[in-house]
Amino acid sequence: MPVERGRTPEDYEFQVLAVPRGTSLGSVRSALAAESEYGRWDLVRTRLYMGGERRVWMRRRIIRVRSSLPR
Repeated sequence: MPVERGRTPEDYEFQVLAVPRGTSLGSVRSALAAESEYGRWDLVRTRLYMGGERRVWMRRRIIRVRSSLPR
């Protein structure tokens, strides 16, 4: 999967969605827009397979918080 410069794949969380054949592109588009807006997912890749199944890869950055308390 493509990553930003200075980042590794471990910095991201991935989600793969399988869209069945016959699903309208409008409904897929609205579902992906909702995932993107509310779940903060970015679209990485879409792939159309023989037979009509479509798979969509989405990713979001993992935010690691370091403690600010003294040790």
